[in-house]
Amino acid sequence: MSGLRVLETSLYVDDLDAAERFYHGVLGLDVCGRHSGRHVFFRCGGGVLLVFAPEATAGATTSVDGTAIPLHGADGPGHVAFAVAELELAAWKGRLIERGVAIEAEVRWPRGGRSVYFRDPAGNSLELASPTIWGLPENHAV
Repeated sequence: MSGLRVLETSLYVDDLDAAERFYHGVLGLDVCGRHSGRHVFFRCGGGVLLVFAPEATAGATTSVDGTAIPLHGADGPGHVAFAVAELELAAWKGRLIERGVAIEAEVRWPRGGRSVYFRDPAGNSLELASPTIWGLPENHAV
């Protein structure tokens, strides 16, 4: 068996249009799927960020080729950390500030690496972090 890696992760928002403007316009992620009122999906490196409207996905079953997909939904803010090479963190921080995104915190971690925390329009906690915060090599930032 091969090792696992994160293929997709989900966040939940109350306004999909605002989420698309933020994740595409501010963070530069490409939209790879959209269903109005239900979800918008973004390509992110080797994986996908799934952004759902929980009022549509937590109670309404959907199916693919006749197979029901388990319900998706959560209450309250979630968290995603995006891997960024440490040398690029300053440029990312500048990009966020330039686009009116408040920086909530910056952390220099004891084992090495740094993180920059901020929020999306729905209040989800987002982090740009060097992979070295988890003892991973910088090339995990691609």
